[in-house]
Amino acid sequence: MISKSTALLVALVVMTPLLIFWAMPNAKIAETDGTVKPAGSAFPASTLRFEKEAPTSPLTGHPRICHVQVTQLREDGPVGILICDASKNAVIFQTDNSSGQPSEEILLSDVVAPAHATVVDIDNDGDRDILVSVLGNIEPDDGVIGSVVLLKCVDNGYQAQTILDDVRRVADVQPGDFDNDGDLDLAVAVFGYNRGQVLWLENLGDLVFRDHELLSAPGIIHVPVADFDNDGDLDISAIVTQDEEELWGFENDGHGAFQPRRLWFTHNFDLGSAGLLAEDLDRDGDMDLILPAGDNLEDFDPFPQPYHGCLWFENQGGWKFAEKRIATFGGTYAAAAADLDNDKDVDIVLASMANVWDEPSQASIIWLENNGEQNFTAWQIDSSPTHLVTVATGDLNADGAVDIVAGGLHIRPPYNKLGRVTIWKNKGTAP
Repeated sequence: MISKSTALLVALVVMTPLLIFWAMPNAKIAETDGTVKPAGSAFPASTLRFEKEAPTSPLTGHPRICHVQVTQLREDGPVGILICDASKNAVIFQTDNSSGQPSEEILLSDVVAPAHATVVDIDNDGDRDILVSVLGNIEPDDGVIGSVVLLKCVDNGYQAQTILDDVRRVADVQPGDFDNDGDLDLAVAVFGYNRGQVLWLENLGDLVFRDHELLSAPGIIHVPVADFDNDGDLDISAIVTQDEEELWGFENDGHGAFQPRRLWFTHNFDLGSAGLLAEDLDRDGDMDLILPAGDNLEDFDPFPQPYHGCLWFENQGGWKFAEKRIATFGGTYAAAAADLDNDKDVDIVLASMANVWDEPSQASIIWLENNGEQNFTAWQIDSSPTHLVTVATGDLNADGAVDIVAGGLHIRPPYNKLGRVTIWKNKGTAP
């Protein structure tokens, strides 16, 4: 079987096979003239009101945003949006200035295809550093071109230091003290192309790291870190998306020795896993996993499929995870978890890269309302911009409501609903 690929690739955009070993039939709907077209995804209008905002400066070219997150870089600084921009090859922090217009500070430039940024105090000095996962090429490439760059917080900004190179394309980095020695180590997702890895980097001090391989497999996107077995130490999970569609866990013995466990796989190699999120969705005290799925960029004209959407893997203890589908949504590429309606349970936001974009009603971003018992109702937030591959939540304006941010990766037509970074301010339930 040919490995998953596409003409263009970012870490959050997962490849599916060029030749499909097994796939469900394409979803179609009949037109009145007898022709058929792909069935898209549209939902009832959101019961929460959202006010959309986007930068007023004109777009240049087609935006390629790989990652966004809502964060605060300095304790006394503003809450803003940390952006990995593969069209500008930069890591940017966007905030509102005194006039209410967005202001962007470039934290790192001349970095080819930054895929992900993680905010962490890596050296335990009381300030917030940034770990940048670098693909090195947004297109499929099996070369040794990936890296991990540390932006160390200093008095006048950030100082860049490469802490891992000589690897293939890197998609994600997450911190954790895996060997229980008091400093932070790193879990690394090496996406690669035909070859990839899950690594953990042992912190030897003075920001020097020694790498250990946990898994050799192509297409590793995300490596969420959590205590998945509730034994008091940090474990690692990973989603494999190239050649296979597999969910892995790596059980830590508390001293940095890991036992690999394949938690789930599917024979539908065309599923299109698009990332992995650790979240206690049912708030029962253990960490679950949330999987958005909907990539089909190997098609020249991608269209939604009935197996696209969001899967919840409920942690049942003993490294057993029960698969449950919580949404069907064409072209799902990203998920974020938050209590959007302030009712004390966890809701989900989903963003779509590949819906039927020539239909104006088709959703690009939705939220799943949790009724408190993990039954979800899908509500449409917007149909524009399209081609969204990353989504984040957070309170941007300190009003107590969780807002939504998403980024667009526009590598396929149509190009009439472009969007770089878009904000939906949460205004609560309509009166």
